[in-house]
Amino acid sequence: MNLKLRGIAVVTKTITRAVLAEEAARQTKLSKADVASVGDAMFSLMADALMAGDNVKLTAFGSLQVRERAERLGRNPRTGTEHRISPRRTVVFIPSAHLRTALDQKAESQSAKSPGSTSPIT
Repeated sequence: MNLKLRGIAVVTKTITRAVLAEEAARQTKLSKADVASVGDAMFSLMADALMAGDNVKLTAFGSLQVRERAERLGRNPRTGTEHRISPRRTVVFIPSAHLRTALDQKAESQSAKSPGSTSPIT
């Protein structure tokens, strides 16, 4: 599938660091290496904060939070045998209200464009 990220053709639905750096460099007129360096530093700082158990808030985008997962029993779907899944920490993303609203509006506009869709009359 072909997507466009502000002028950059992307052949997949996954946007990589390289694509982000290239687009940020184009928009800011900074070198791609400088933008990539800043991005890497930001990701490193966020990872350090999460590993320390801190939350990371990105205004108008969302927040990353560390959650504790309790020990639980899992089941191998192929064989049916049960096994213990150890407790662990995981990172969850919570989108901001701004991002949720933007996503909802995009979904609504796409469903209105698709043929055969029904939209409520208000």
